[in-house]
Amino acid sequence: MLSPSSRPYSTLPGFTRCFAPGRLTLGLFYPIEAYQGDAPSMEGHAERAQEAEAAGFASLFIRDVPLRDPSFGDLGQIFDPFVYLGYLAARTSTIALGTGGIVVPLRNPLHVAKAATSVDRLSGGRLLLGVASGDRPVEFPAFGVDPERRGAILREHLAVMRTVQGTSFEPARWEGGALEGADLVPKPLAREVPLLVTGNSRQSVDWIAEHAHGWITYPRQLEHQELLIATFRASVAASCGEAFKPFIQSLFIDLASDPDAAPQPIHLGYRLGRNQLLKLLELLQEIGVNQVILSLKYSARPAQAVIEELQRHVVPHFPALAP
Repeated sequence: MLSPSSRPYSTLPGFTRCFAPGRLTLGLFYPIEAYQGDAPSMEGHAERAQEAEAAGFASLFIRDVPLRDPSFGDLGQIFDPFVYLGYLAARTSTIALGTGGIVVPLRNPLHVAKAATSVDRLSGGRLLLGVASGDRPVEFPAFGVDPERRGAILREHLAVMRTVQGTSFEPARWEGGALEGADLVPKPLAREVPLLVTGNSRQSVDWIAEHAHGWITYPRQLEHQELLIATFRASVAASCGEAFKPFIQSLFIDLASDPDAAPQPIHLGYRLGRNQLLKLLELLQEIGVNQVILSLKYSARPAQAVIEELQRHVVPHFPALAP
């Protein structure tokens, strides 16, 4: 716990439960409920997490939304992400716990590194650390950050985080501070916590392929997503050889009662029946998507009923992998 590990991140149970070449698994985005407006109730969500784990979902993902911005229309799970991850880690045992993603430029990199490695340790290696550069204009002046520099700050802070995770008493300097004569603990269970970039985060695909362990992005038309996956895989091969780095996407769904209901577009997803969802997921697996994180925000049915239907008819086709 006090010394760096030599264990590869790819052997951690959170990573192995979710990702393997040629396989697709399913996750759920918090809040796991249907709601209107920007604020969920957050009632019964520990029970939803346990139901998702029992149902065979591979992961639970939460957001980093530090401030309520009425113009944005989405508060995520409301609670601080690292505090809430600790709570979920105590209420579950095997499901991966991800962030999608921590707004790194708004936080001191030592705070992010300590919080992430603490969750990594307390959950037994189930954390998947998604990071982002931020996209809500109101946040940057509130935290004293120049929004035009957020891409550069992300790169700088991630370098600091990797230094303090993988070394002992190694000096580190960045624009907002310097570390010397002290060490950050705990150290992660592996060389570092698995790192996923969310969206582009003001980085090139080549940078993401080289510096991240995977990429979380948004749903697109199949032909566009397939082209992006091919570009990402080629960049990974050019910078990291045969390393496997997963491609992950989100998807909002409103699961219709009619299992054969045809897809109808909604924001970042579809209203559709389970049989049509199966066909879509099969196509996504064929083009190289490794995980689809489902959001139930726009569901017309209660989340518990949707999870039960997915457990019976959809998740068995895309089960969580061996931890």
